Amino acid sequence: MAEVSCRKVVKEYEGGVQAVKGIDLEISDHEFVVLVGPSGCGKSTTLRMIAGLEEISGGEIWIGGDVVNDVPPRDRDIAMVFQNYALYPHMSVFDNMAFGLKLRKFPKDEIKRRVDEAARILDIGPLLERKPRALSGGQRQRVAMGRAIVRNPKVFLFDEPLSNLDAKLRVQMRTEIKKVHQTVKTTTIYVTHDQIEAMTLADRVVVMNHGVIEQVGSPHDVYHHPKTRFVAGFIGSPAMNFIPCRVTDGTNGGLAIKVTDQIVLPVPPQRMDRYGKYKGREMVLGLRPEHLFEYHEQGKPNWSRVDLLTDVVEPMGMETMVHFFVEGTPVCARVDPSTHAEPGEMLPLTADLNQMHLMEKDSGVVV
Repeated sequence: MAEVSCRKVVKEYEGGVQAVKGIDLEISDHEFVVLVGPSGCGKSTTLRMIAGLEEISGGEIWIGGDVVNDVPPRDRDIAMVFQNYALYPHMSVFDNMAFGLKLRKFPKDEIKRRVDEAARILDIGPLLERKPRALSGGQRQRVAMGRAIVRNPKVFLFDEPLSNLDAKLRVQMRTEIKKVHQTVKTTTIYVTHDQIEAMTLADRVVVMNHGVIEQVGSPHDVYHHPKTRFVAGFIGSPAMNFIPCRVTDGTNGGLAIKVTDQIVLPVPPQRMDRYGKYKGREMVLGLRPEHLFEYHEQGKPNWSRVDLLTDVVEPMGMETMVHFFVEGTPVCARVDPSTHAEPGEMLPLTADLNQMHLMEKDSGVVV
């Protein structure tokens, strides 16, 4: 069994600075969990505490049913893959992958069997006699992963392993890491600041900010049902639009979201009960760029039309990003690439308010 549990875990440095502020996190056996957040949010510190590379200041860490607070890293039965690969330059790929097993005095035939199996999984069999200097960045990262796989640990820990790779290779290696997890099914904890990596790799995403966990959920949950403004803005690219608004009376006894005197959007009937108690309050409207569309009479005849002055147009091939300002607030719409939008011209838009998020102005809580 390889469950990992963090219970009220705290990391405090000299001067009373808390990098991690009493987090609770339960990770199931065989689960792939990604810790994501901006620099300084505490995600790498949390990973290093699980690995035993950082002492914890409070709380407990459990691995496989045992408290490991005072267990040294080598005895925690974990394997870690770093950003910088950490390969021995004078050793061959085979010897780099086998080194940990040799230290533990495994039989030679068992070492060869494990290295050959890991090389098969990672498709690096033809590279086993090469030195690291003769490998590409992606190949070196595969070797680092292979060195972890041969140990057959309880838990894999990945600390931003793709940060040094170019964009194309990062996409390829994301696929490789996911394939490896589907094959070996070892409990995996992966740290990244890249929300695309988090969304594509994780069974569950842990969004961290300022040393606390803002939300834990599936990629679908954190994207479509964020609990806070921070999560809504951090997950998704381009980021969600945040527009100051007021909840007001609408037509026929309904509710409306008033952005300006000219922009008043009807609240969908299924959200009336949820938003009714906020009538008259200043709030923040959250809309993702893909939920703003170029308005066409024949397409959504019952949706509200808003004409906005185009500021910047970014053609991206399969889609086009169009940027506007609403009362000084920047707004981005992801529209069809066939759009005729031009900077400095008015573009008719409409919004899918079934996908809207309404947030409290001060706390940022999604209501």
